[in-house]
Amino acid sequence: MYVCICEAVTENEVHACIAAGARTARQVRDITGAGKDCATCVRKICAILNRSTELVATA
Repeated sequence: MYVCICEAVTENEVHACIAAGARTARQVRDITGAGKDCATCVRKICAILNRSTELVATA
């Protein structure tokens, strides 16, 4: 599923960034370009980051 339509960034790509060490929406943007145009996707990216943080905390 696309997270950022403007840059054609998928949810899997965001997860890969997180696995590689990205911890903020800005870091995801720097790696993928997601959020640099209209920024509509920043909320989605933040939600994915929050979910990944919660998953790590419960593991």
